[in-house]
Amino acid sequence: MTTVPATAPAGPPPLAGYTVGVTAARRREELSALLERRGARVVGAPAIRIVPLADDTELLAATRECLAGPLDAVVVTTGIGFRGWMEAADGWGLGEPLTATLRSARILARGPKARGAIRAAGLVDDWSPDSESTTEVLEHLLAGGVEGHRIAVQLHGEPLPDFVTALQAAGAQVVEVPVYRWVPPEDIAPLHRLVELVAARQLDAVAFTSAPAVVSLLTTAADLGRLDAVRDALRSDVMAACVGPVTAAPLERADIPTVQPARSRLGALVREIVDVLPARNRILPVAGGDLQLRGHAVVLDGELHPLPPGPLAALRALARHPGVVLDRSALLAAMACETGDGHAVEMAVARLRAVLGPRVVQTVVKRGYRLAYEPEARTDGCLSRR
Repeated sequence: MTTVPATAPAGPPPLAGYTVGVTAARRREELSALLERRGARVVGAPAIRIVPLADDTELLAATRECLAGPLDAVVVTTGIGFRGWMEAADGWGLGEPLTATLRSARILARGPKARGAIRAAGLVDDWSPDSESTTEVLEHLLAGGVEGHRIAVQLHGEPLPDFVTALQAAGAQVVEVPVYRWVPPEDIAPLHRLVELVAARQLDAVAFTSAPAVVSLLTTAADLGRLDAVRDALRSDVMAACVGPVTAAPLERADIPTVQPARSRLGALVREIVDVLPARNRILPVAGGDLQLRGHAVVLDGELHPLPPGPLAALRALARHPGVVLDRSALLAAMACETGDGHAVEMAVARLRAVLGPRVVQTVVKRGYRLAYEPEARTDGCLSRR
């Protein structure tokens, strides 16, 4: 008889124990579901809302400006934005003249979705960069010379000041077309809560899918007097995950590091978070096992253990100094315990031992506590089970 070997436990989902903030207005449910399916706790707070196109007087004015004279070039930055522009123009009775004006111009598409929308409208795109970068589009235009040219630039939620200014400096007349203009959400309370969670470092990551959402979060933080705390958190403990370079630009201008997928897609963004977020937390050899601290939980030998904030804060302090004895005052400070009562530390340690087993945290008589750190138990990168 053939014996089938027992399979090892699969372990927790890759984002179990982590909390991720989602700022998206569009496709919020889809992004949240992708993250939750991988184990994350999601805090949703739309940072923006979209002005309905049919009611957008700025878009109507820009469309009429495009029709006021021939266009030499049109830059299409997003597929959904271009389709929305054409649909709005149809609703205003300007669809046919706009199509005719665009057909006589050279059309540049930033990426494949923009190119698909152009062709769906019965138009032909002349050029598109492989990088899907507006920077490369700008370089391409400037290389061909734009002095005296009239160029329409379809925006998507946020102005492109560097892009537009560079064209104007080279002698072009630029018509900015503000498709899908963003404004603050009607209910601002969830965004206020998200700002406070970031400032308190109670989130592990924030996912951004548009530059306007980034700007809205930072502006709201400034309005609440929390901008410095939010920036500090995003530069250290809270990972900023952006769907692409355009979204990341406002953060990087503020010297906030970001992670981005190779392709600007929601699925790729989630995969990037899965790859990067757990890797930020080292795995420690402790008491003969593997210990990894996550946002609101601990993974010990592949098993997830949620912990209350106090014991988790104490364990995090011990893990920052593995094997080093910390006295009660140091642990009280880490737990932000205002009572100064050493009993709180004893209760936290007791809770840790109840959840993780008696060997993970060791008592050093009359000195304090230490993590049962055993680096010597690793041989060739693996934990020796003795």
